[in-house]
Amino acid sequence: MSKSTLFKQFPTKAALFEAIVTESWQRDAGDTVARPQAGDLRSGLTSIGRRYADLIGRPGMTALFRIVIAELPRFPELGRMQFQLGKLPYFTSVQHYLESEHEAGNADVPDAESAANQFLGMIANYFLWPRMLLTDWNPAASDICYAVEQAVETMLARYTSDRPA
Repeated sequence: MSKSTLFKQFPTKAALFEAIVTESWQRDAGDTVARPQAGDLRSGLTSIGRRYADLIGRPGMTALFRIVIAELPRFPELGRMQFQLGKLPYFTSVQHYLESEHEAGNADVPDAESAANQFLGMIANYFLWPRMLLTDWNPAASDICYAVEQAVETMLARYTSDRPA
C-alpha cells in the first residue's frame, strides 16, 4: 500500500492508531468475553484463565500494547480505547462470573471487582508484562498452564465458600 493510499484511508496518525486498536480487539471478541456457568469454581476459573492467557498471548498483542503505551502522551484516547475494547469487557465478564458463583453459594467473593483484578493480574504478571520488556520472553505452553493453575489455586484458597450450595 502506498503512503497516499494509507493517508486517504486514515487522514491522521490518530485515526490509523484507532483503527489498529479497534481491529485488534474485534477479532474473536465473542469468544473472549464468554463466561462459564456457575457451579464449579475451579473449572470456571481455569477456563477463564486459559482464555485470558490465549488472549494476551495472541500474535501482535504485545506489539499493540507497546504502540499504545508509546503513543499515549500524544494520543491519550488510545489508552481509553485499548481499555474499553480490550480489558474492560473481559474484566467485566470475569467480575460477573465471580458474582454468579458468590450468589450460587459456590464462592465467598464479597468484592468481585477486586477478585477479578487479582485473578487477571496474576496471569498478566506472568505472561504479558515480561513480554513487554523482554523480547525473548516466550514461555512454553506448559509453563503458561502452570501459571494459570497456580492463579486458580490461589483464588480457591482465598474465595472457596464455606456455605452450603
